[in-house]
Amino acid sequence: MSRRLLVITGLSGSGKSTAARVLEDHGFFVVDNLPFVMLPNFIERAQDGLQESTDVAVVIDVRNRGFLADYRVTLDHLQASGCEVEILFFEASDEALLRRYSETRRSHPLAAGETVQAGIARERKQLRSLRDEATRIIDSSNLNSRQMREVLLNYLGEKAESLLIVNLESFGYRFGLPPAADLVFDVRFLPNPHYIEDLRPLTGLNQRLQDYVLGQATCKEFLDHLQKMLTFLIPHYRDEGKSYLTIAIGCTGGRHRSVSIVEALYANFPDSNVVLRCNHRDVAKG
Repeated sequence: MSRRLLVITGLSGSGKSTAARVLEDHGFFVVDNLPFVMLPNFIERAQDGLQESTDVAVVIDVRNRGFLADYRVTLDHLQASGCEVEILFFEASDEALLRRYSETRRSHPLAAGETVQAGIARERKQLRSLRDEATRIIDSSNLNSRQMREVLLNYLGEKAESLLIVNLESFGYRFGLPPAADLVFDVRFLPNPHYIEDLRPLTGLNQRLQDYVLGQATCKEFLDHLQKMLTFLIPHYRDEGKSYLTIAIGCTGGRHRSVSIVEALYANFPDSNVVLRCNHRDVAKG
C-alpha cells in the first residue's frame, strides 16, 4: 500500500485537534474519533473512495472508550496487510494541560466527577503502552499553533532541511524550574549583580549589566564550554528526530545573570540550522 496512514493519538488537550487541522490543510483525509476496531475496514474502503495519492490520518483517543482493548490486534492486522502505520503520540506537562482545561473550561473525558488532574493521571496510565509504540512523541507543552504546524511539517518532510526549534529560556530558581526544560544550566556560581547597588535595578536586557556579567573571565569560560557542548549535541538531537529543544539557564531571581547569558547565546548560537526563540520567564518579577 503506497498510501500513508497516520494515527493521531495521545493525551486529551495536548494538541491532537490542531494536528488534525494542519494535516487536513496539507492534503490528508482526516477522520476524527474513529472506533479503532473499524480502522482496517475503513482503510479498505478508502482504497476505492480516495485517490491513490491521498494520505489518511485518523484521530483516536480515550473518547472511544474501548479502543485500548483491541488496538494491538488492529495494528497487527493492518501491518500484516501491508499497511505502514505511523503513530504520532501527543502529550504535554500536567501544568500545561491544567492551564488549557482552565482556559477552555472543558471537563476531562476521564475525570468522572473528579478533578481534571485525576483524569490526566488516569489517562497517562491507560495510554502508557500505546505511547511506547509511537513512531514519534510530540510534547506540545511550549508549542503554540504556529509552532505545532512547523513541527508537523518538519515530520512530514515538507521542508527541505530538518529544522530544530530551540527555545532559550532564562529563569529564577526562586520561582521553580521550567517544567518543559530539556537542558538546564545553573549559573548561580557567577557573582551576583544583585549585591551591587547601582546594578541591582537593571536586568540582563541592559547593556551595562550584560557587560558586567559577560565580561568576567569565569563567564567567558562557561560560555565557551557551553558553545562547544551545544555544537556537539544539536546535530545528534536533530538526527534522532527531535523537533523541539528547550535550553534553560537559571540564576537566583531570573533577572540578571541568566538573562545576560541567554541574550549572549541567542546572539551567537553555534548552529544556524535551527529555529531560534528566546524567552525570559522571570525577568519582570521583583
